[in-house]
Amino acid sequence: MQVLIVCKEAGLVKLGHVALDGTKVKANASKHKAMSYGRMCEAEKELQAQVDGLLKEAEDVDREEDRKYGRGKRGDELPEELRFRESRLKKIREAKAALEREARERARSEESEDGEERPTDGEGGQAAEKPKPTAQRNFTDPDSRIMKDSGTKSFVQGYNAQAAVDSHAQIIVAADVTDEPNDKSRVEPAMKQIEENLGQRPKELSADAGYYSEGNVTFLEENGVEAFIAPEKKRHRAKDLPAPRGRIPKDLSAKDRMLRKLRTKRGKERYGLRKELAEPVFGQIKWARGFRQFLLRGLRKVREEWRIISLTHNVLKLRRHAYAVAAG
Repeated sequence: MQVLIVCKEAGLVKLGHVALDGTKVKANASKHKAMSYGRMCEAEKELQAQVDGLLKEAEDVDREEDRKYGRGKRGDELPEELRFRESRLKKIREAKAALEREARERARSEESEDGEERPTDGEGGQAAEKPKPTAQRNFTDPDSRIMKDSGTKSFVQGYNAQAAVDSHAQIIVAADVTDEPNDKSRVEPAMKQIEENLGQRPKELSADAGYYSEGNVTFLEENGVEAFIAPEKKRHRAKDLPAPRGRIPKDLSAKDRMLRKLRTKRGKERYGLRKELAEPVFGQIKWARGFRQFLLRGLRKVREEWRIISLTHNVLKLRRHAYAVAAG
């Protein structure tokens, strides 16, 4: 906040237009250390059977040794093979329980929002409260998730790092990290953080189709921020429709109104700013400065790490501005 305030006083932050975007950053964990819920259920049974077998084998050996040498003549340390399997079984059960807890919390949250009861699974539980078989959890950094990197088109074990960038000098005015691959829920937190940091909201906001929802557009309009968010991804080689003319039809849906606005000359110009603002900032951070992986683990810690990276980005912008002013 202090660096942002200095940037603002130096005239580098105007909050006329802000572009919001996200980039996937690798976690300090390998995706090969992740396991799906379905595989956890299978592995739990397999490991339990192996542990039971090893325990039975150990008991048989103990009885035989007692018969030969008498009771209490051998140490009772746990065999390495058994210790490894019991440790692995414990980790899997902890990860499995965490996924089940998240599924229950998500189901209850959705139920409280829409007021509808979830269908049961026939065993007295809620079907929606069970994790999907494909739901995964990483043993090294449980908060991280497997996400698709839109730049490389590959899957990484990582986080979704967010940045809201001011159009005047590419200053980052809000920075956050989420474990959600989807961006739809990030508009409101970004606006709240900008207001907390600088005491005001931007006049305009642009973002790609990943941020679009009628709720987000309504939220922005109610808070005096004009939205330029694509309702859908534009296909490559798709021809641009001609700019609309005349009055806006009253019966247009919120989605069609936004599509119509983005076809206007002003709409195209304002929406196009997102590529000129956020994407170059991510390029400067990830490629010019080499920050492509978090060093810390856990959502809270990587969020603070990302804010330090954003702070240093702003300091570099401020430094270049100071040199330019000194040079006249």
